[in-house]
Amino acid sequence: MILTGAFVNGMAIIIGGLLGLVFTFIPDAIKDSIMKIQGLIIVTLGIQMVVQTEDIIITLLSLIVGVVIGEIIRLEEALNRFGHWMEFKLGDKHAGNLSQGFVSGTLVFIVGAMAIVGGLDAGLRGSNEVLFTKAIMDFFIAIVMTTTYGLGVIISGIPTFFYESGIILSAQQIARVIPEFILDEMIEQVTSTGGVILLAIGLNMLNVTHMRVGNMIPAIFTAMIMVYLINIF
Repeated sequence: MILTGAFVNGMAIIIGGLLGLVFTFIPDAIKDSIMKIQGLIIVTLGIQMVVQTEDIIITLLSLIVGVVIGEIIRLEEALNRFGHWMEFKLGDKHAGNLSQGFVSGTLVFIVGAMAIVGGLDAGLRGSNEVLFTKAIMDFFIAIVMTTTYGLGVIISGIPTFFYESGIILSAQQIARVIPEFILDEMIEQVTSTGGVILLAIGLNMLNVTHMRVGNMIPAIFTAMIMVYLINIF
């Protein structure tokens, strides 16, 4: 099945999150320490992703334009409303900060290059190797994140599945329209832009900043559009 990799990745997040619920009852001091460690790791991953880019200016412009779009349409506010609605439907038990977990979890699972490369690989070559590898990584990330954020992380497995499925199903059309060298540049910029978003998530988890990371989501797609336009014109 062409969507096997995306399905396995989504289920890995959900199952990992369910296992993580077992650890939500540990003392608050230990949970706080775990969250700080998560924050440090996410910051480290974000830095690794950013330093790979050869054109940080495009990353900067993508983030500025993307954040402006996110602020205008109040994307994070809409995501938080959805999260609070889910909290109401699910009840408070195990919910934690569901909206924050949903936003942070979704971004952590989709902003990396592996989601794009894995989706293209599955759609063009029928190979799910990259997505299976990502699924294993996301499984353990989901366990740890759920100890802090609860059900929101588990629910983030659903948009992750749809995001990767969209890439898989449109892979052949993307390959026809976008030359390979432009696609490689797009992946590089999405990785760099995603790295900055991960930095923001990590710093929020460390209570260093309180950035509205949900409003940064449009920057991922802005980066793709900018790279395409620059190469075309």
